Amino acid sequence: MILPCKPPEISYNKNSKKRRMFMAENIKKKNDDESIGRFVLDIIIMFAILMGIYYFIFSFFLSNETVSGPSMQPTFENGDRLIAVSHFTPKRNDIVILKAPDQKGALYIKRVIGTPGDMVTSKNDKLYINGKHIAEPYLNNSYERRDHRLGELYTNNFTLKERVPKDEYFVMGDHRDVSKDSRYFGFVKRSSLIGRVVFRYWPFNQWKTF
Repeated sequence: MILPCKPPEISYNKNSKKRRMFMAENIKKKNDDESIGRFVLDIIIMFAILMGIYYFIFSFFLSNETVSGPSMQPTFENGDRLIAVSHFTPKRNDIVILKAPDQKGALYIKRVIGTPGDMVTSKNDKLYINGKHIAEPYLNNSYERRDHRLGELYTNNFTLKERVPKDEYFVMGDHRDVSKDSRYFGFVKRSSLIGRVVFRYWPFNQWKTF
């Protein structure tokens, strides 16, 4: 006689399933937390690297300058912000940042007019270098035209008593009738020229390279 087989009983534990689901959720949450932590750490590291690069570049190669005063109008206005390179060979017409010879701790912004060996003369608002007339298109502005309408010179007449010495420079501001420059404080040593202006980034609508 064959007795009928009773099917095996299958135990189903709802608590076990809940525990497994809970553990899976915890693992997923932990992984998500670790991903967020890695992302934040990566951002911090990237920011630190960028700040290091910025500090390095602006410590040894570039400088960030703000114009103060009217001596370079209208080329630059008060409050203009500029980038200057630290390593350069000065040439005529370069716009440079220099240590003020007559004011300790101050910086001036001027234009290089005379280089070593030059004889500089200004007569009737015309510039002569070593006897040759040199055009100054940057002076064709409202300030010069105003002085001419009043019958006045924009640049006072002068002739240097000597040629520009070795390793020194003769500089002037573009706003000639208000600028305090080499006409008053004399030649500027090369070591005092600390930057050449290459870019204006503020105001934003007046970006320009030089």
